[in-house]
Order: sequence, then structure tokens, then C-alpha cells
Amino acid sequence: MKLQHYIGGLEGLEPSSFEKRVFVQPWEQRIFGIHVAMMALSNHLEAVKNVPTTFKSFWTWGHLRTGAEGLNPFDYFKYRYYEKWLGGISGFFVDSGYVSKEELDAKTTEYLENLEAPLPAGGEPAIDEQVIEYLRVGDSPKCEVDVQPKFKVGDVVTVKNPPPVAHCKLPGYLRTKQGVVDEVYEGAYNYYFPTGDGVGDPMPIYNVKFNSHEIWDNLTEPNTEIYVQIFEAYLEDPA
Repeated sequence: MKLQHYIGGLEGLEPSSFEKRVFVQPWEQRIFGIHVAMMALSNHLEAVKNVPTTFKSFWTWGHLRTGAEGLNPFDYFKYRYYEKWLGGISGFFVDSGYVSKEELDAKTTEYLENLEAPLPAGGEPAIDEQVIEYLRVGDSPKCEVDVQPKFKVGDVVTVKNPPPVAHCKLPGYLRTKQGVVDEVYEGAYNYYFPTGDGVGDPMPIYNVKFNSHEIWDNLTEPNTEIYVQIFEAYLEDPA
């Protein structure tokens, strides 16, 4: 995982923002809605086959995170949360051919010159119904396959140190650290797409307990533990 996405325990950083509002600016609600609609209309969903949509792509939370993780670290820290979403989604639409960069720039200029301009109207009831249904049922990563867990509750495990890839589900501060399996979740879980570091196919997920001193030395209070849910591909037996 690239440094800018898991900075837990690093010293000398500026104070964190504790903004409690989910949406600070009105446009943030819209970009959230666009992302949800994209997930609800993703081409991997069976229900979408009967929905009249021109969106024909594969889109999940993983794709959104890949866009954010691809940002230059300086840009990552410069932009706010939903600005990162906006950049990633805009880049996806341009790269996928839904809109050209020139068209996007022209439309952006048009709205910046008239902030009170009305937004496009219209809509398709079948699309609205699919988005609402997606919000209701979700898209579970749990798979109906028989995969036996490699570890059991109480086992001591070491977190691997896989090479950096475009998208990673392993918190950076856990690399090479040792913990104890606290819970083995029932069943197997896949990820939306292969990440290149072992995650993708159905596998067990564990809740692993770590002593905070094992991770951050004596910078934390004594007898403090943290729990992290981790894919099996990121764990191995202690050396």
C-alpha cells in the first residue's frame, strides 16, 4: 500500500481534520450519487442486463480506490476526500471513452462561468429502481464455495510484505507484523478483481489481534490491542 493511504503511527504529520459532516459542499452529494449509480449499473450484476443504460462498464468500490491510490502523493494530500473521488471518476469516464477530455473541460468551464445554471434534467425510472434496489441488497463478496481456512483461532500469524501494486487491501503499517487470529469468519470471500498481490479469488478472512506496541513500539499506551480484518493471502506462519 502506498504511503499516503495508510499513515497510521507516523510522526510529524499535521493535525487530522475531524469534520463531522458527511457532505461539506452540495456537489459532494452528487459525486457520491454518481458513484453509487455506477456501482448499481456495473456490468457484473445480473439485474443490470434488463436495465436500459448506456453505462456498460465494470465499476466497484475497488475501482474507486484504485483511482485514488493512483494519485501523486502531493496531489493526494492537497485534495479533499470527494475531490479525489471526482478526479478518479472523471478520469475513468475519459479513459473509457464515455466523454473526451475536451468535452469535459468545456462543460466544466461552462458551469464555472455560470454557477446558477440548471443541471441536466430527465431520468429513466428503470435505472432509478435498479439503484434503489442495489442500495437495499448490496453486492456481497461472500462466495458459496468450499474453501477451508489455513489458520484457526489462537494461531500466531505474520503479515506478509507483498510488492506494491496498483491497488492493495493490506494496511501498510501491518506489513511484517505479528498477530493472533481472534476470529475466523464463516465462508469465503472474493474481491471485485485480482489486485496482483494474491487477493481476488475466494478465500477466508480473519479478524487478527495485534499488540499496539508490536506495530508502533512504545508510542502507544500499554496493554492496547487493535483488531484488523485481513484476507488469508496476506498472512503466513511465523518464520
